[in-house]
Amino acid sequence: MRFFFMKNQLPEIVFATNNLHKLEEARALAEGRVSILSLSDINCHDDIPETADTLEGNALIKARWVKEKYGYDCFADDTGLMVDALDGAPGVYSARFAGPQCDAKDNMALLLEKLNGVADRKARFVTVIALSKDGEEHLFTGKVEGTIATEPHGTAGFGYDPIFIADESGLAFAEMSSDDKNAISHRGRAMRQLIGFLK
Repeated sequence: MRFFFMKNQLPEIVFATNNLHKLEEARALAEGRVSILSLSDINCHDDIPETADTLEGNALIKARWVKEKYGYDCFADDTGLMVDALDGAPGVYSARFAGPQCDAKDNMALLLEKLNGVADRKARFVTVIALSKDGEEHLFTGKVEGTIATEPHGTAGFGYDPIFIADESGLAFAEMSSDDKNAISHRGRAMRQLIGFLK
């Protein structure tokens, strides 16, 4: 495996995700400090279940799966978009809000439909990272406050990024560079906690 014998001997850890966007963001944040292996790097092609009703639960399921079945130290994340006017929905079901076979555009369309005419559009992104390492488990949480736009903006990012306006930037995540987004995003904040712990 191409990452296992790096000359700089960075600490290595598996990120239990099949989302290439998340993997790229994590590797950018960890560059020079931690070597992040993908599931394909360890020949894990399992369809890891996400059956918990909390972000913490789903993140732990994925991290434990890789550690127990493949023996690698591992971290995994679960992220939810919590919208105040929808009592915290879509929350833990953010990735499959419009149904298990739907995509990000379908999820955004349904969310905008539910918020049509609603004045209170406050929301927050929350990422929980679970780490399984050396027989211990740890959780790291990152949050970012914002509002839901009335229509998509920008072309970068993924998921709900075109309709989430971060309070700290006044821009949709999809309008921001990856570096600027990582500096304030929920996942960036959780990842920096993880990296700090690993170092």
